[in-house]
Amino acid sequence: MDFTLTNAIEILERTPAAFRALMSGLSDDWTTPNEGGDTFSAIDNLGHLIHGERTDWIPRARIILAQGQSVRFATFDRYAHRAESAGKPVSQLLDEFAALRTRNLDELKQWRLTDRELVLEGEHPALGRVTLKQLLATWVAHDLGHVAQTSRVMAKQYRDAVGPWRQYLPVLDR
Repeated sequence: MDFTLTNAIEILERTPAAFRALMSGLSDDWTTPNEGGDTFSAIDNLGHLIHGERTDWIPRARIILAQGQSVRFATFDRYAHRAESAGKPVSQLLDEFAALRTRNLDELKQWRLTDRELVLEGEHPALGRVTLKQLLATWVAHDLGHVAQTSRVMAKQYRDAVGPWRQYLPVLDR
């Protein structure tokens, strides 16, 4: 599928509701386990998305659109959410994510981007030159990746409990 802003917004608008449906009212048994090491739990994914709403997608889009002297993005700390979200209940994080996402999408829509703006470039600290269109497409894929990751890490809590059906559930071994 080719990128369109309309299609991107369809997903971006739904991500907070997807996380609310997956996580609202769940015990820590579901939201805190991860896959080991520096992997993310369900609550880590939510915190990470919140941090991205504050420091990544729209702030980087603003840099691209400004086309000022510096079009280089600040480095994104993918673990900053751990300190920011510490001790906050899931319900508060879900509300925070929904509010930030709404605000960011309202701003994005107000820009009324054209093809001319979508090809403007910024400088990613590791990837080099990237376009606004690539940034926005990545925002969508990033959301979907964390929805999938959250589902996977939650499913793995029943890896042993499913018994012989495990062979039919590849999500449990990915």
